[in-house]
Amino acid sequence: MRYGLRPLATEMGLLAVLFAFYKWGRTLFDHGPAEAMANAARLWEFQAAWLPSEVELQQWALGWEHTAFLANVYYVGMHFPGTALLLVWLYVRHRSSYTRVRNELVVLTGAGLVVHVLFPLAPPRLAGIGAVDTMMTVGPSAYPAATDGIANQYAAMPSLHVGWALLVAVAVVRASRSRWRWVVAMHAPVTVLVVVVTANHYWTDGLVAGVLLAGAMAAVTAAERVRRGEAPRAARAAGAARPAGTAGLVPAAGDGCADRLRGAAAGRGDRLGAEAPARDDLVTV
Repeated sequence: MRYGLRPLATEMGLLAVLFAFYKWGRTLFDHGPAEAMANAARLWEFQAAWLPSEVELQQWALGWEHTAFLANVYYVGMHFPGTALLLVWLYVRHRSSYTRVRNELVVLTGAGLVVHVLFPLAPPRLAGIGAVDTMMTVGPSAYPAATDGIANQYAAMPSLHVGWALLVAVAVVRASRSRWRWVVAMHAPVTVLVVVVTANHYWTDGLVAGVLLAGAMAAVTAAERVRRGEAPRAARAAGAARPAGTAGLVPAAGDGCADRLRGAAAGRGDRLGAEAPARDDLVTV
């Protein structure tokens, strides 16, 4: 049991490092609010022509009591734990799917961090567009203080909350045949709604996360195909490089061995009778 748990502990340790790097990487290139606010103004204007208003949706949702609190709890409590539970479940119950999903998560997270650096973005709650900061007004908050240095609040693009939730949904539907998989898959649309109601992300943040996830899946699939293709090539190369000394194990043409074999077969044929079937016939029957 001890040795069986060691690979799982190693995987969990590596994923903990990934999560820590994700949080640290968001603070590594903090461009400050000026550039992030300017990007937010441009994005808000860009979205206005073809997407519904996040502010109007939030105002509608906050018409129900406790909506803000429940949305905050979901935002804070499901992002890391939900993804970690998926990976543990895959490792224990669907080991063949685990490596693929883990690699997709790593690629998606790395791509998301690159976008964070290239395109700092103020979330709706900080962009001055009329959105309510539910985390500060109701709580609980994922960002207890703007100056604590733990999180970069101006890294809204893309929404890795949405990206990870989409990966959870896709992975569960791919791996499981239970009817309950569709209940788990609802984590993705619920997360999309939550990030808008809490004013932490724009619609575009989620759309970009979906595109990055599709790219991550394609990249991992391509890498797997290359790896599977290398195995036959390696086997063929090994066959071509067989040592010359092994050739002596196979009778060479014209060395008299074939004649001796035919003679022995003829002798057996005399004893068994002329009607005995040939060896090839025995094999095919």
